This record gives sequence, C-alpha cells and structure tokens, in this order.
Amino acid sequence: MSNTDPVPAEVACAPSPFTSVLHPREVPLGGPRAIRVRRTLPQRERSLIGAWCFADHYGPHDLRSSPGGTGMDVPPHPHTGLQTVSWLFSGEIEHRDSAGVHAMVRPGELNLMTAGAGICHSEVSVISGPAATVLHGVQLWVALPDADRDTDRDFAHFAPPPQSLGDATLRVFLGELAGARSPVHTFTPLLGAQLDLDPGADLSLDIDRRFEHGVLLDQGSVDVAGTTLDIADLAFQQAGCDQLSIVNRGDEPARVLLLGGTPFPEQLIMWWNFVGRSHDDIATYRRQWQDRDDRFGSVVGYTGSTTRLPAPPLPNGRLRPRANPAP
Repeated sequence: MSNTDPVPAEVACAPSPFTSVLHPREVPLGGPRAIRVRRTLPQRERSLIGAWCFADHYGPHDLRSSPGGTGMDVPPHPHTGLQTVSWLFSGEIEHRDSAGVHAMVRPGELNLMTAGAGICHSEVSVISGPAATVLHGVQLWVALPDADRDTDRDFAHFAPPPQSLGDATLRVFLGELAGARSPVHTFTPLLGAQLDLDPGADLSLDIDRRFEHGVLLDQGSVDVAGTTLDIADLAFQQAGCDQLSIVNRGDEPARVLLLGGTPFPEQLIMWWNFVGRSHDDIATYRRQWQDRDDRFGSVVGYTGSTTRLPAPPLPNGRLRPRANPAP
C-alpha cells in the first residue's frame, strides 16, 4: 500500500513522553474519492514497535457504496528498505509487482513483499463475487536493518492454521507465540498474530521479554494491560515484560492484531514510500522513481487510468531521522 498523502509530513521525532495508547488519524488512500484508512504508525509519540514502522487499518468498507464501486485502486508505486505485510479480515486484493509476482491477498493469508533496494507494485480490490463486497484489513510495513536494506526483491505467502488458546483463536503469521510458528523469513526478530477473543475472554500471554509489543484493536471492546481501547487504537507495551494481558470486556467477539519485535536501534528517515538513512537517500530514490530508473522496475498487467503514482515534492528543509522516545 502506498502512503498517498499529497504532502507527506516531516515528523521531527525527538524523545517525548509516551502514552500507553496511540490513537489513529484518518488519511485518504488513492486520492479524494478513495477509501479512507486509519493510521497509527508512525506518530510523533512513537515511530516504531520493533521494526514495525507503518500501520494502516481500513474497513469494513462496502465496495458497493464507493464511487464507481472501485474500492481500493492504488497504481504502481515504489518502495525501498522495507517489507510490506498485507493481512485481510474480509475482501480480496490483487497484487502485482516488478519482481513478476501476481498474487491475490485473501482473508487469513499473509502476503509479504520485500522491497529491498527497490520495487514497485499495485494493489486493486476485487469487486466481483459475494465474498469481495466488503474490504477490511490492515497494511503494515517492516523496516529492514541497514545491513539488509539493499537485499533483492522477494515475496512470501503463508496461511497460518488457527490454534485454540483458551477462549481465543490464534493465527501467527510472523514469528512465534504460544507454540505456533511462522516459517516466513524476517530480517529482525518479529511477531505478527491475529487473536479472536470470545466474549469475556481473559488472556494472559507469555511473551518474549526482549520484544516491544503493540495491540491493534480491529473489532469489539478489549482492555490491554488494564487500558480500554477504541477501534483502531494501538496499545504499546515496552520490552522487559514476560506477560501481556488482553481482556474482552464486551458481550460480542473481539479481534486484535498483536505486533512485536526487538527494539530497532537504527534511526530511519521514512518519507512517502521510501525508508532510508539520510535526506540524500530519499532524494536519490525520489529522483530515480521520477526518472523511471531500473532500480524499481515496472508492473505488468495493471489496467488503471493512472499508470504510476508520481512522487510528491520534497520539503524545503532537509529530512531528519525518526527517533523513538527513550524507555
């Protein structure tokens, strides 16, 4: 998914007091007539949770009510220095990228794209068939460490089997939790999982104390470590904890995503769809994208009215690294 803000904000992330919950902000995806998404990462209060550096939550969005019935239609756009993680609760998205991958994103199935030194891709929601009428999911990015940020393009798919966990159902799509493990390779230690909680479920999860953790509420009413979340809120728990408490206080089922990872020690500059280490990195990526450089390749088979997203102009000042507040 692209960061389609027409004027991407530069965020000076000096250390600041951190509250236990990050609240989302709404941004358009793909222009003024497009669907809107709820973005919780990055923010001034926190840029990363482990290597997770970007989180958009969207839907449930009835495609029949969208302008022209198109839903999500993101033309070819570039990425560097990251992996994209696509995870759906309902609907279907067609993915095409410049590594030659043509794949469908379906509920409960992980699609992970490694941008490495450079890739471009398109994402279009499927609007035919009864299962495709409601689009609902998340798009996440993972920052690559400096030693691996110029790795080759890659793509992985994995459908994690559901696992009973008391009054909850667990699906681990990245990393390991409660004996379930994903085979998908990551470049830093990570956790990504979906938890579906029955009404009244009270979970105390044994977690890796090396990890920072975030809990994103998709539906229902839950408390995380004693704090009540609203839809699309992202609760944060620092590293050093052995357990994480999640309680469904409501009378209906609830669903959350659990994200985790070891604290990411490197400072990043993240602007538009690029992750780099300096202003000059970003300026170079932008110029190469605009010049149709081979770094990003091209997408075959996308049929939208816009062949590729143009990069927005750089700000007048120099971009500065993002830094998390100190623990």
